[in-house]
Amino acid sequence: MGSCRCGVQRCPQMNSFKRLKHLAGPFCILLGIAGCREAPGTGMAAGRGATEPRTVSVEPARIREVERTITAFGSFLAREQATLSTKVQGRLASIQVDLGSKVRAGAELARMELREYELRVRQAEAALAQARARIGLASDDDDSTVDPETTSVVRQAAAVLQEARSNRDRLVRLQQEGVLSQAELDAAEAAFTVAENRHQDALEDVRQRIALVAQRAIERDIAAQQLADTTLTAPFNAAVQERRASPGEYLRIGDPVLTLVQVDPLRLRLEVSERESPKVEIGQPVRVRVEGVERQFEGQIQRISPAIDQQRRVLLVEADIANDGTLHPGMFARADIVIRKNDPALTVPASSLVAFAGIEKVYLIADGLAVERVVVTGAKNSEWVEITSNLDPGEKVILTPGKLQSGQAVVIGTSAGMTAPGPQS
Repeated sequence: MGSCRCGVQRCPQMNSFKRLKHLAGPFCILLGIAGCREAPGTGMAAGRGATEPRTVSVEPARIREVERTITAFGSFLAREQATLSTKVQGRLASIQVDLGSKVRAGAELARMELREYELRVRQAEAALAQARARIGLASDDDDSTVDPETTSVVRQAAAVLQEARSNRDRLVRLQQEGVLSQAELDAAEAAFTVAENRHQDALEDVRQRIALVAQRAIERDIAAQQLADTTLTAPFNAAVQERRASPGEYLRIGDPVLTLVQVDPLRLRLEVSERESPKVEIGQPVRVRVEGVERQFEGQIQRISPAIDQQRRVLLVEADIANDGTLHPGMFARADIVIRKNDPALTVPASSLVAFAGIEKVYLIADGLAVERVVVTGAKNSEWVEITSNLDPGEKVILTPGKLQSGQAVVIGTSAGMTAPGPQS
């Protein structure tokens, strides 16, 4: 039996120590048993992780022919847009179309009341007929070749002039023979002068009448044109974007009636960055995608602005895109402009690329260990990625590396075939 330093056999400190020793003994035994059960399992798991390599598939980096593209964004515009306005004033009698109506070029869209303009045509035709009659033309005679000398008025004046000339010449001879006084000769000269002036007046009058015929013909044509202008027709194949008048309204000249837009093809206006603008040329293919529409649309660059926009530093280019009704003016679009085809490039499968925090890398195998390599990418599609630096043709990259770590042991399993189309930039 132990004793404490105080020499007292039943010291309180000694009794407390004994009680703690009895409690701690079983607790330590339990901890030891638990430790013995966990240690072997943990050691075996660690051993397996350190010794078993991961099975991976690899593919070599290969040279492929790819397309070089420029990505640009823009909006669809109507190929043509026109606001149809009245060319004559009057009451709108009818309108044959409404919002969304499809119309063909030349189709009648609206009509003004006709009666007033029909009367104007008849009035102009009557005035023309009167003017033609004054120069002796029938309704079906051609007035473009009228000779003033052949009109009745001029022929009559010419006959009087000829008679006055003959009479004067006769009196001149008589006066030379001394059988006629000077006064009688002067009277004949005066009569000749009067007849000559009247002939000239007749010619001028006929010329004025011919000019009046031309004027009346123009007035008739204007009246006929005004009658034709009471009908509004479609200038091109289009759809009605807005109806701006209703039957019964009194419209003045220039009042809008309809707004038309041509939606097939549509005009796609794109903004190309100043850096990429030298690469764009007329005729280059364009592939277009629109949000909410699964399929792709195609066209060609048709128009290029001659100058860079000074504020936004972009070049405006336009392409015509065939439209079956899916697209609408105002839609936003993403377009890939193909600037080169069949351009050789080093590529790897897209599944081999790992991207994190802006860094792109692939994994290769060296001495049975995975080795990561940072690369620079170029053209991409869903199957392939172009590598522009830090990788050589033939080097094998690991497919679908996932959480593979550099330095981890790996073993090659299978390799996939290369059958996918080339990448696009």
